[in-house]
This record gives sequence, structure tokens and C-alpha cells, in this order.
Amino acid sequence: MMTPADLKVLMNHIYEYRKGVRQLVLYTCNARYEEFAVDRLTRQGIGYVIQPVGNSRVNLFFGRKECLDAIRLMVTKPLNRLTPEEDFILGALLGYDIRVQCERYCQRKCHTCHRAI
Repeated sequence: MMTPADLKVLMNHIYEYRKGVRQLVLYTCNARYEEFAVDRLTRQGIGYVIQPVGNSRVNLFFGRKECLDAIRLMVTKPLNRLTPEEDFILGALLGYDIRVQCERYCQRKCHTCHRAI
């Protein structure tokens, strides 16, 4: 069974997805919780993609079909090996702050980002 904190995080992600706050969610958890999480998503008719991370952890992407289709095409390697462009797209799909994603992209792409005054 999942710990209360893990369960709370998963349930909050599902709630936000159901309310339309998020179109795609990335939930990283211990692999021993994978079956519980997948069962919960399946019972609610929510699509998902699983990506093993290592160290007994998995990334569980869930959300809209169109977003998951993009994940299946783009996330074919560990997240830390994504190109700066793939990383940017993933962050945008996950609804991360676009300004922060732009800064992250510039840092990863150029290793230095010059800020306008």
C-alpha cells in the first residue's frame, strides 16, 4: 500500500487532471506503488505511460490522449538525456511556468543566458 504522502500526491494530481487544471501529469514514485497507481488510473478511465527510472522508481505520465501520444514519441530515453528542445516541450506539456522553461532552455542550450536589462 502507498504511504499517506504518496497517496495524497497521486490523488491531488488526479483531482487536478479531472478539473482541467492539467492536461498531462508526471508522477514519479517507487515502483512498488506502480500497480496501485495504474489500477486507480485504469478504474477512472485515465490513460497513462510508464517509464522506468532506475533505483526502483518509475515515471508515470497520465492525461489526455494527445499529450500521451507526444510523450510516447518524445520520451524514449531517461528524462535527463532529453535534448534541450525535448526538455522544453515536456515542460510546456506539463504546464510548467513558460518563463522558467525559457530560462532552462537557454541554460541547457547555450550554457549561458544573457538577460536583457
